[in-house]
Amino acid sequence: MTTTSSPPFVLPTAQAQTSIDRAAILHSGNAGVIVERVGQLRAEFRSEARQFARELSEYLNTNYAGIITVFVYEETFGTKDRLHWLMHLKSLHAYETLIEMGSRDAGWRDIIMRQRIDPARGGGTWDRMFLDGELHETVLIPSAFGMYGTSDETPDSVRTTDGAATFTVPTAQLQTDVPVEDQLNSATCGILMHRTGELRYEFRAEGRAFARALCESWNRALAGHATIYLYEEAFGRSDRIHHFIHLKSLSSYYTLMGVRAMSDPATREVFTRQWIPEEKGGGGWERMFVQSSLSDLSLTPQHWGMYATKTER
Repeated sequence: MTTTSSPPFVLPTAQAQTSIDRAAILHSGNAGVIVERVGQLRAEFRSEARQFARELSEYLNTNYAGIITVFVYEETFGTKDRLHWLMHLKSLHAYETLIEMGSRDAGWRDIIMRQRIDPARGGGTWDRMFLDGELHETVLIPSAFGMYGTSDETPDSVRTTDGAATFTVPTAQLQTDVPVEDQLNSATCGILMHRTGELRYEFRAEGRAFARALCESWNRALAGHATIYLYEEAFGRSDRIHHFIHLKSLSSYYTLMGVRAMSDPATREVFTRQWIPEEKGGGGWERMFVQSSLSDLSLTPQHWGMYATKTER
């Protein structure tokens, strides 16, 4: 008797959500700005809402390539039916292009205004699919030395234009010396962990220096398994920093645990170093953060077939 078995399921990465050439994709490593939009779906319209989210994202990806790339994620562990869009923009200038799109792009308006809910279920457009007041956005910009007192000298990224100093933000993939081709990002990772923490104001510079050192230590130790980038919250709570921890797969979390547990001198030194100068009372990284402000959220790239969405593709 012959038995057959199905091949193991491999979770598609976010780059599989779009048809554009991979070289044209903007992601967490090469984007100048990331807008994270979060919305809570109504359970009764969970399938229609996901199809709307993916259709709108792909419209932006294909019609505004080089300006924006949008991926959709589910919360791996957390609140069910809460969607996360990561909108990767070339710069804040690109966002102005999207504002113009809202009033002039007929294709975009068609997607927004289309009747998506079966008349037997009351009919309606996308707005019926989400809970009122539950759509919110966070704007993230890659962290760069020179911001918030992290450098004693004016960095090379500062330019003078029309008599005013302008800061050119380096992309996140430049935060590490790991080769770009060996880095994971929001397009290629299997799981994206979003870690947030709020720094105490008096240690805002030391906290950022620690966060960057921790990223680089882990990036070197976890090459091929995980890549970590650091971002600032542009419009929101001051001194709240964001780490994107890109894992190759969910089981890569065990590798992350291994790095935490091993006695590698370079990794341990980052955690044991006295980051705070004596004139501020001295101390390690644990004094820098507001108590209980560190939190993690795990995101999985959305894929067809989840929650009764269509399976063709």
